[in-house]
Amino acid sequence: MQNLGLDVLDWITFKRLAVGLYYTLEVAVIAIVLSVVLGIVFGWLRTLNNRPLNWVFKGYLEIVRILPTLVILYVLYYILPSVLHVDINGRVVGIIAFTFWGAAEMSDIIRSSLISIPKHQRDSGLALGLNQRELFWYVLLPQAWVRALPAALNLAARIIMTTSLLVLIGVQDITKVGKEIIEYATMMNNPMAPFWIYGVILLTFFLICYPLSRLAARLARTTHEG
Repeated sequence: MQNLGLDVLDWITFKRLAVGLYYTLEVAVIAIVLSVVLGIVFGWLRTLNNRPLNWVFKGYLEIVRILPTLVILYVLYYILPSVLHVDINGRVVGIIAFTFWGAAEMSDIIRSSLISIPKHQRDSGLALGLNQRELFWYVLLPQAWVRALPAALNLAARIIMTTSLLVLIGVQDITKVGKEIIEYATMMNNPMAPFWIYGVILLTFFLICYPLSRLAARLARTTHEG
């Protein structure tokens, strides 16, 4: 057992990794919720055929598509605070960066779902006397959300996986904690520590994201068959 380096997988290690996982999921869950809310609003606004709004969202989407998420993290963490002369917590930066990216992706999903709804659904709602807000809230959004849910779940899994970038701005997420454990274990002559620690981290991300992926696939099949 000692030769395999399994001694690194003790109670203290798992406790530290659990704390790191908490911070990882804290950032991910908040970013996912904000991305969904903003994505719904942005997606709806993009269906209004308002030229100034369309130009704004076109620029926003181009920024998100061109800039890697890592660059957005670096800009928000290193450049923006120096320009504004403020200190920003790394977890807050992560939430802002992942929401900035996730809301753009979610707006595409919602917009595509909204425009896929048959025109007679809109006409029927308007004929009943609904205004645009009521039409969106009571008629269009429920149907669009059913269509959007599989892609939204896949986006949630991608946001969770992308939180591993938080280690690069010093956030004590699960990856950062694992790196610190490995560094200490290596100093204590345990060359197998990276294998076990990164293996546990890999398994943790898999156990969180794989069910989301499978659920998304099942819902996509159900929606298509329906």
